[in-house]
Amino acid sequence: MGIHGKHRPLVSRAAALALAVLIHAGAAQAACRQALLLALDVSGSVDADEYILQREGLAAALTAPSVRDVLLSTPQFPVYIAAFEWAGQFDQFTLLEWTPITDLATLDQAAKTLRAPTLRPASRSTALGASMAYAAALFRDAPPTCLQRTLDISGDGKNNDWPDPSSQHRKLEGVTINALVIGADNPAAGDQRQAEIAELSSYFLSEIIRGPGAFVETALGYSAYQAAMERKLLRELKTMVFGQIAPTAGRTTRTR
Repeated sequence: MGIHGKHRPLVSRAAALALAVLIHAGAAQAACRQALLLALDVSGSVDADEYILQREGLAAALTAPSVRDVLLSTPQFPVYIAAFEWAGQFDQFTLLEWTPITDLATLDQAAKTLRAPTLRPASRSTALGASMAYAAALFRDAPPTCLQRTLDISGDGKNNDWPDPSSQHRKLEGVTINALVIGADNPAAGDQRQAEIAELSSYFLSEIIRGPGAFVETALGYSAYQAAMERKLLRELKTMVFGQIAPTAGRTTRTR
């Protein structure tokens, strides 16, 4: 279950209609409809099996029929995707450069790249702030005319390295930051995943996510990562923020 922003963005028919108008009237001015940057946690808390589950899960989520259909719905006005791994302050590595997803072949090639096993030695620390700084640098290479810019951070722990995440938000002005929080699969003292997820979700809500409609998705362990990522991608790709309405009853609320 995701933990959501303060107001739900306008989506569905209204968003689809607005997008269609933009495509028809402004395609020459807009290079893409969204720049989506995916950041994967490979810090010391992530073992080799969890690393594979994360890489395979992301590739499978991107090529799932529901996500694929949204990605390829307007090939003349594509989503650009890039991805990188992060761990400690000096442990970031780009996995996928900015790629316009214009057809099935391009999507399949991007998924193949993400599946390639490239586990590297990394610090045991969790430098969320450094990952945000790295993301800001990557966004400078994204198409400048994208209608939306979204950073999608996966993580299973709080920041414990330099710099502090709160100091990096200004570098990501204009970027919506969402998060996917992952509970540990095998905690040393019993199954504490639900408690861990609740605590981490609160931390990511407070310290990491920002922007209109920003939200936190959750996965009960890395074995649930693929399904959680698919839910997250669908929400990110289908959302077009043109205004805000009152929150649905029963949903946790926060926006920044």
